[in-house]
Amino acid sequence: MRPYHKYFYYGADIPVMDDLTKEELKWKFYRLAIVLNAIVLIVALGVVALLKLQEPYAIPVALILFAAALGLGLYFRKHYSATRRWLDEQS
Repeated sequence: MRPYHKYFYYGADIPVMDDLTKEELKWKFYRLAIVLNAIVLIVALGVVALLKLQEPYAIPVALILFAAALGLGLYFRKHYSATRRWLDEQS
């Protein structure tokens, strides 16, 4: 018996997603990719701010940037989970 996975069926003819669903998946993926890139960029800016800004401004600016990255991280996690559930429903 060959292993079974819901996305991979041996010897079966599986219908693929229709064009509208593919387009929706593409836009969901783009949104998540952009948000993830923004999180990485904001964390990097926070580290740079912490190391390069003058003393009275370094810590508050870094904390603001890290808080923004945390907020975007929570947003990303919520929408990533929703997109995974949606993709599982499409199969």
